[in-house]
Amino acid sequence: MLWFLLCVALLLAGYFIYGSIIERIFKINPSRPTPAHHMADGVDYVPMSKKKIWLIQLLNIAGTGPIFGPILGALYGPVAMLWIVFGCIFAGAVHDYFCGMLSIRNKGANIPFLAGKYLGRPVKHFMNVLAILLLLLVGVVFVASPASLLTNITADLLNSGAVGAGAVNEESGTSNANILMIWTAIIFVYYIIATLVPIDKIIGRIYPLFGALLLFMTVGMLFGLIFEGIPMFRSVGMDVDFATFFQNLHPKEGLPIWPLLFITIACGAISGFHATQTPLMARCAENEKEGRFIFYGAMIGEGVIALIWCMVGLSFYETSEAMNAAIVSGTPSKVVYDSAIGMLGVFGGILAVLGVVILPITSGDTAFRAARLLIADFFHLDQRNIAKRLMIAIPLFIVGFAVSKIDFSILWRYFGWANQTTATVMLWVAAAYLYRYNKFHWVCTVPAIFMTSVCTTFLAYAPIGFGLEYQTAVYVGFALTIVITLAFFLMLKPIADGDPDSETVS
Repeated sequence: MLWFLLCVALLLAGYFIYGSIIERIFKINPSRPTPAHHMADGVDYVPMSKKKIWLIQLLNIAGTGPIFGPILGALYGPVAMLWIVFGCIFAGAVHDYFCGMLSIRNKGANIPFLAGKYLGRPVKHFMNVLAILLLLLVGVVFVASPASLLTNITADLLNSGAVGAGAVNEESGTSNANILMIWTAIIFVYYIIATLVPIDKIIGRIYPLFGALLLFMTVGMLFGLIFEGIPMFRSVGMDVDFATFFQNLHPKEGLPIWPLLFITIACGAISGFHATQTPLMARCAENEKEGRFIFYGAMIGEGVIALIWCMVGLSFYETSEAMNAAIVSGTPSKVVYDSAIGMLGVFGGILAVLGVVILPITSGDTAFRAARLLIADFFHLDQRNIAKRLMIAIPLFIVGFAVSKIDFSILWRYFGWANQTTATVMLWVAAAYLYRYNKFHWVCTVPAIFMTSVCTTFLAYAPIGFGLEYQTAVYVGFALTIVITLAFFLMLKPIADGDPDSETVS
């Protein structure tokens, strides 16, 4: 437990210490009007309090990623905790902060616009395609995972209260497949409504209730770990010391930590999906001085959630082989369901699972909303008119429903790579902004270089990419990283006239 508490303490210290350093490097301008005020439209640009925005931001960015990812990452051992802590402080929270603040400085602009402005038009076109693809994958993935968890609960309740069995009620003729289809349809209908209506009508009103469920889930699972007598790091099967954190303990041989762990644990450490969501809240922030609390702070909150579920993965099952078998038989959702029911009982476990369910749902609806806004920006379609919103939303959901028929495991692999690649580009965008205006760019350049190496090596090594032999893939990844880094410094030139984006707008 001491290792867990130390990790949480490091995350909190990261917010107060490194977060303030990042804020000073960016140089906020509290007197500069934000888009929420000078571009208010009653639909997407709506001023809201920083506490409400922080909660919405956390719910938007925290899908099943900070739960499923850390559970899968826990198979590698305690090293997963290191990536969550240091990835969150030095990469993920920095990524989210600069994405949010640059969006505020650019009239609530999305990531393709920022990429085009600071890295050039070709990168803008690439990001338009990548971001829409990522959002579509997120929307589809975040339909499947909550629908699966809700199916488990519903089927067990219908089966005469035999919670935990995952059985079928034969008398009523209800099958898990039928229940899954019903929940999938319900979630899609909610997404359509939430995507079309003004952001403060549904998202701004019911998210506080969702936040209460999220809080119960987070505290409840932590309570279960502490007070249910479950030995910490039980699945590791050894006393954990400092050296253990650097060992690969995955039960399946041949799965290297580099780069797989850094793709597996995305949300909770760093996630490009956040770059698509953060501009939504940048359009609602009332003052630049709220940026660190909203953007950097929400990422730290997600890191704490990720740490809790990583500890569940490291402790609930007696061995890592047992947890891996559970994942193979039912995806990480089975680990969530089994551990929640096992540690909190039927009632508490169901509430905890519902807390997990709301994370992907609240991320999925804003994923489709962000996709609608990206397409609208590209075609210059005003979104104040409901007919024009439908013009984009209907084809978008038709494509999403078609993509949902693809095997979930394949979707997740492509989602993982697209997610981290988007994060990498956003880090380069932030680095370019700092470099051009003679600010200390290394706070973004170093994590950008690191993530470039992760994504290029993964693409070279993984079956969804080129499937090269591991050692060759590592060399290819490092070589491409060097080329991209050199191109960054050779093609961009510092500007001596200061930062015009920081000037007060009328």
